[in-house]
Amino acid sequence: MEAVRIEDVIGEYVNLRKRGVNLLGLCPFHNEKTPSFTVSPAKGIFKCFGCGKAGNAVGFLMEHEHFSYPEALKFLAKKYHIEIEEEKITEEEQHAQDERESLMAVTAYAQQYFSRMLHNTALGKSIGLSYFKHRGFRDDSIEKFQLGYAQDTWDAFSSKAIEEGYKIEYLEKTGLTIIKEGKRYDRFRGRVLFPIHNLSGRIIGFGGRILSAEKDKPKYLNSPESIIYNKSKVLYGIYFARTEMVKKDNCYLVEGYTDVISLHQAGVTNVVASSGTSLTTDQIKLIKRYTPNITILYDGDEAGIKASFRGIDMILEEGMNVKIVLFPPGEDPDSFARNHRTSELEEFITEGAKDFILFKTDILRQEAGKDPIKKASLIRDIVKSVSLIPDGITRSVYVKECSVLLEVSEQILVAEINKIYRKRFSGKYDNFIPDPIIKPKSTLLKTEKAEVSKSEGQERDIIRILLQFAEEEIQIPENENNENTGLPVSKTDIQVIDIASYVVSHIQEDDFKFENPIYQAIYDLIFEKLEHGEFTTQEYLINYTNPAISQMVIDIMSTPYSLSENWRKNKIYVKREEDRLQSAVIHSVNAFKSRKIERKLAQHFKEMSEITDEEALQAKMEYIKALQDIQRKINSAMGRIIVG
Repeated sequence: MEAVRIEDVIGEYVNLRKRGVNLLGLCPFHNEKTPSFTVSPAKGIFKCFGCGKAGNAVGFLMEHEHFSYPEALKFLAKKYHIEIEEEKITEEEQHAQDERESLMAVTAYAQQYFSRMLHNTALGKSIGLSYFKHRGFRDDSIEKFQLGYAQDTWDAFSSKAIEEGYKIEYLEKTGLTIIKEGKRYDRFRGRVLFPIHNLSGRIIGFGGRILSAEKDKPKYLNSPESIIYNKSKVLYGIYFARTEMVKKDNCYLVEGYTDVISLHQAGVTNVVASSGTSLTTDQIKLIKRYTPNITILYDGDEAGIKASFRGIDMILEEGMNVKIVLFPPGEDPDSFARNHRTSELEEFITEGAKDFILFKTDILRQEAGKDPIKKASLIRDIVKSVSLIPDGITRSVYVKECSVLLEVSEQILVAEINKIYRKRFSGKYDNFIPDPIIKPKSTLLKTEKAEVSKSEGQERDIIRILLQFAEEEIQIPENENNENTGLPVSKTDIQVIDIASYVVSHIQEDDFKFENPIYQAIYDLIFEKLEHGEFTTQEYLINYTNPAISQMVIDIMSTPYSLSENWRKNKIYVKREEDRLQSAVIHSVNAFKSRKIERKLAQHFKEMSEITDEEALQAKMEYIKALQDIQRKINSAMGRIIVG
């Protein structure tokens, strides 16, 4: 981290220009016309004052490139030519790692082999390549998705792989080779191949489409499960779509490989496919890493849509927003993309996208007609979907909309939702029944805002001072009370103390706690280091492993303002906090203590109203008076006059 220059890292992605001591550019995380993305080379941090994104070089790479924490560190190590010392792993871990890499090597070789078959053999060109061309795939798309062809022979691939030095056990474990009764067979024979990539772009499996008309063979055949390929955790095209999913804040979900490729050719690149399998929770969570919004693109098959309702309910349960686009009868995303211009495709998807709950309600309502039994069943089905939505406000909106569409009162829908909650929770928490989640009213709902800590400003200021000026020294009287009471202070009574020790001693002396748990966590780290005679550096906390702490530190240390260099040139000088540090620190500590005492007084006044015993009441009043005297002295030292 000491070697990293954040301006060099971010400068590869963002055009930065100098503004004072910082650098400024257009934020890569949201669309903006006026730059609000600030990079501080001195602090090693970035902060966007438009969308709020902030972090260090590692955080930027994790956010922009979707690296994991180790991947970001390795990327930076490689950039700055730093050798990473890996921890020694056990034999079992080493074996698992070696096996995983061996399987990856086999699948990478297989892709190269199948691509050579497609482009360099007569059968590959006449059968495989002609099929892709017939589907309208361009050469650049075929190359981008690394498509291939497997000739229709028993073991041509397996034999060649073994000849090249690849072990049969790994060929079998990836499913590329099948061994039966001592004989080996190629799994993919006479098929065009669609390699399946993981998030980092490595090939983990294949999907193969048969080109012959044999009815006893499946149309599509996928690689079997292995330690590198778990179909329930993989989405076809995710490697090519992830960046655009973040940028567009939406993911288009389709069914097959060809849908993905055709949409890419049409310029719609934030698209993935479930590859014909039922959508799983892991796949939904994979999408959620990049966007909370999913738009599912369906062909006109109504039966298929109904069958997918369960999977969409799972999406709702994850708190995601789902829309549906239904293509005309006889069309699917692949054919529509091939037969229409990009502008027509984008317009159709944008205008045709319908909210899932309302879409489902409309479909089931048409099916039920005027049959009261079917209508009752439909209402229960819709209510079940609405109950899965975790956000209360969103649920409330859907209840209102469905009430109108289904011609059922909101109260009835709410009652049904609460029945579902009681049933759902009763098996988990003994006799616990949750309070009603939605309160239907014809008038506007009155929302109660959570109480904001009244000490927030003072707590934040104390943490800021500890971060910015911990090692700076100030001069204070040996007995600060003399200064507060106006008694004379001699030079021999003055002591020099670092700001961190000064602030911490006051907080510890009165046993004050921070109401904001993140501020308390930062303070605890600073206090722990100080006890060992060390100062906590900004760099240590900015790069801290807990993202909540590092994010808060960066947020506190960031400012959208900086003094122009022209001011000094024109001899315009502004008083900085550093120029009056002693008074600023003492004032901040006193403001912090005053607010804490104010909070204590409020609590004691509340308790006093509930005391009936006269002796206890008298003791409480004396304690309150003592607190008020302390607060009066502190406020007087700050120049505040309290009337009352």
